[in-house]
Amino acid sequence: MSRAGRIRAETLAATRSFLRRRTAVFFTFFFPLLLVLIFGVLVRTQPGGGGLFSQPDAYYLPGYLATVVLFTPLSRVGSEIARHRDGHRFEKLATTPLTRAEWLLAHTLVNVGVIGVASLLVFALVVLVTGATIPISADLLFLVPFIVVGVVLFCGVGSVLGRVSDTQDGVIAASNSIALPLLFLSDTFVSPELLPEWFLPAVNLSPLTYFSRGVRALTFATPESGGIAGLGATANLAILAALAGVAFAVGAAAVPRGE
Repeated sequence: MSRAGRIRAETLAATRSFLRRRTAVFFTFFFPLLLVLIFGVLVRTQPGGGGLFSQPDAYYLPGYLATVVLFTPLSRVGSEIARHRDGHRFEKLATTPLTRAEWLLAHTLVNVGVIGVASLLVFALVVLVTGATIPISADLLFLVPFIVVGVVLFCGVGSVLGRVSDTQDGVIAASNSIALPLLFLSDTFVSPELLPEWFLPAVNLSPLTYFSRGVRALTFATPESGGIAGLGATANLAILAALAGVAFAVGAAAVPRGE
């Protein structure tokens, strides 16, 4: 079987496995939509009012998209590795030509498809229920590579979590411990102006920051600013892609081959 055939076969198997777990399917789409309803409809934004949610609704679109791009790959890939280890499936895969990178790529492709659909639903819901004004232009097509590259990056990180965690419960605990701080401290829902100045360099260390700033550059008109925060969509995408390449390589090396 060719490399493309091996990847296609593993992708189809992973897709069927995901669709059979209806609870996982439900919460993959329900959780980000719930956040939109809570923050966008119940809490509401108060532009100019100060504090959290003081920006226009469109400012927070990157945060809603970051929710699915961050949480889903971390938990799904990590849990998949934990399940494979529990079922001794990696020992069986070690007897096949399927490589670590091919296995991770196949599962990344499944996540790209799932998260792409979820992101489209989140985008539509934000526009419909919050009244966010998104500038319509061809630039919006660049959201696709941002989502794809973001998924690749966090699938790689999820693979590492699956390798270092002993159980599926450990994977979920570890992924939530990483994802929650990143979600709120990566220029998504909490603007840098609300954080202490000494903490701002840490914001620039988060890979999710480059996702959120790049998406915001495409969907929300902001005044030009200097420094890293002023990078445009292209520069943020380039940084995110470089980080994704490193994360995928590390994640592929972390995929077990039998224990």
